[in-house]
Amino acid sequence: MKIGYDAKRAVNNNTGLGNYSRLVIDTIASSGDDSLLLYAPRLRNNPRLMPLLERENVTLCLPDTPSGRRFPSLWRSRGITGQLLRDEIDLYHGLSNELPLNIISSGIPSVVTIHDVIFRHFPRCYRLIDRKIYDYKFRKAAQHATRVIAISECTRRDIVEFYNIDPAKIDIVYQGCDPQFARPVDPLRADGVMHKYGITRPYIVGVGTVEERKNQLLTVKALRGLPDDIIAVIVGRRTAYAGEIDSYIDRYGLRDRVIFIENADFADFPALYASALFSSYPSRYEGFGIPVIESLSVGTPVIIASGSCLEEAAGSEAPVVSPDDVDAYIAAARHIIDDSGYRRNLVDAGRKHITRFSQQNFADGLRDSYRKALDSK
Repeated sequence: MKIGYDAKRAVNNNTGLGNYSRLVIDTIASSGDDSLLLYAPRLRNNPRLMPLLERENVTLCLPDTPSGRRFPSLWRSRGITGQLLRDEIDLYHGLSNELPLNIISSGIPSVVTIHDVIFRHFPRCYRLIDRKIYDYKFRKAAQHATRVIAISECTRRDIVEFYNIDPAKIDIVYQGCDPQFARPVDPLRADGVMHKYGITRPYIVGVGTVEERKNQLLTVKALRGLPDDIIAVIVGRRTAYAGEIDSYIDRYGLRDRVIFIENADFADFPALYASALFSSYPSRYEGFGIPVIESLSVGTPVIIASGSCLEEAAGSEAPVVSPDDVDAYIAAARHIIDDSGYRRNLVDAGRKHITRFSQQNFADGLRDSYRKALDSK
């Protein structure tokens, strides 16, 4: 079978949608004998894409017409379907919330993955024009796709609520995380990572873009109720919200207890998780929460916030707090820090829970959705 993929994010993005896109492509490429054609408007030198392109059954396809090369956005939204037909694609998968607007008229069965509709829950975090564009693309993709993949039950509910899509058309397919998180972390390697980033004290780690929705300020506030030798290490790109955290740090004299790391090497992430007391993910809303399963995969417990999908990612044993409840967070943190038996139980429960996010389960879920799409033709 020839499967076409929207590979714009796989080529251009090193986090989030890019990671998901590459994971899907790698999972399908390694679990069958299909031919995978990756469609991208332009080529970018991305070291994390190169291993995929070295596979015999994976081909990168750029626009094959002068107009497509000149107008890449138009090609991706409409012109690509002619190329899909010329390449005799059997199935097309939009990996990042959108499909070509004329996919139905092409007659090609299609699947779209919708990750979240956060812009509907937190409109203040997005420009009006961006919200309008996202809403239009997401709605059309959900309506036009033969099958819709939701990355969590939470996202499935949002798709049904906001776009009135038949739940029977939606497949929940939980993703896994990069295989590097399943490998044991060498202690010498971990020591090197600690030295690289200047981490010399016991720490809480939080991974993710530093933005209002991710709510890293809760972690920083909790430091005032924890032993003075414990620090917070926040790993992710800073946005304007980081200034709010900086102001709080300065107001309460916490400058020596918070380390920000931007542009951390992805290969260092397992060690950053594994060496932490616990990881912190008090986000107000997520479509899934990959840092949660990354942390659990290396054997580090995680404190999460209630209100979205994070309980799905973390499992029923993980400590859950309200995103605004500092006292509850401090209590949960102290329980992990002070009670080694409790921490050990969280680690064991986490490792058991993440088996549902195995690469095999991910491959089976994707292929089941593909089969349903093809059977509907």
